[in-house]
Amino acid sequence: MAASTETSRTRTRVAVVASLTFSLVNFRLELLRSLVRSGCDVYALAPDDDPESIALLEEAGVHFRQISMDRTGTGLLADIRTLRTIKAAFDGIRPDIVLPYTMKPVIYAGLAARMVGIPKRYALITGLGYVFTGDNPSFRKKLLRQACVFLYRHALKGAVQVFIYNNTDAEIFRSLHIVTNSNSMLVPGSGIDTRHFSQAPPPDGPPVFLLIARLLKDKGIREYVEAARILRARHPQARVQLLGPFDPNPAAIARKEVEEWTANGTIEYLGEAKDVRPYLRSCSVLVLPSYREGIPRTVLEAMSTGRAVVTTDAPGCVDTVEDGETGFIVPVADAAALAQAMEKFVTTPSSIVEMGKRARQCAVERYDVHVVNRILIEEMGLQYIPPANSNREAAC
Repeated sequence: MAASTETSRTRTRVAVVASLTFSLVNFRLELLRSLVRSGCDVYALAPDDDPESIALLEEAGVHFRQISMDRTGTGLLADIRTLRTIKAAFDGIRPDIVLPYTMKPVIYAGLAARMVGIPKRYALITGLGYVFTGDNPSFRKKLLRQACVFLYRHALKGAVQVFIYNNTDAEIFRSLHIVTNSNSMLVPGSGIDTRHFSQAPPPDGPPVFLLIARLLKDKGIREYVEAARILRARHPQARVQLLGPFDPNPAAIARKEVEEWTANGTIEYLGEAKDVRPYLRSCSVLVLPSYREGIPRTVLEAMSTGRAVVTTDAPGCVDTVEDGETGFIVPVADAAALAQAMEKFVTTPSSIVEMGKRARQCAVERYDVHVVNRILIEEMGLQYIPPANSNREAAC
């Protein structure tokens, strides 16, 4: 009698769960490829029908499954539907390993995996998000935070390993008894493909500052605009640019506000782009005045391109930049300090090149995607097989 498919299969099945299909390509494609090379059957689960991203996943040998998920909503019925659809997907796939990332996937894929009985459960904590920001949250936000802590505890109970991007977030999760020292560890972000984000010389002429982010208050957008006003009052030749999509998040910046900033000449709004490399090559310095991050991807992309960075002393941001070496670190929500740091590149333009070179070196040595993926895959008990063209460049 022939053995069943379930009992005869020999390849490990891995399910990676995301809240945005494009993020699987933009942030996780090399990790997914590494899992395929390790001999796994890899499934990617996400809510939106993005034909271009799905085609790239399939080309990489990854099976895509669409699930129901309201990425930013807090509705109970929608979240119950999310839990049910993920559980149904797991019932069909029967994965051996589950790896979700970002808040909703971690919570609902974690709960679904426990319900199905998947033993090897992992999670990537890329940042704590809107609910955990702010020292004086509203009553509603406090309730949401308490609910998230409760759900996180149950979703991550018994997880083999929880990968966390920065020490501050790790300490918070441990202090809230969501994870323990033994089942949580730090990893240096999602990594960056330093070949894809290749080094490029900064442009000639007056300095061009660029902020790449979703248009959220917590990204420090308003401080950036105020810093632009201060800087351009002293140095009108400096250009200050903003690139990123509008967002349905409760902390979103209104479109009308951005239109006012561009109309009075304070900043240049560049819209949004799936490929940010041309914009990074066209800027002199990246600025990210965020209130909190995991490990900010845009900073890694800029460093890999050979750009100095101005960021804040917020969790995640402060982990990426060596103050005075690869850029400058300023206090959170301090527009005057931000303007002063940006002005240093105007008055000492040679630092744009010098700090940019050191930033590139740091990206190659510490944040290269193959370095990070090896950590993740080996911690999941799998064999890491580097790509054929993975010979990393010498530090430069």
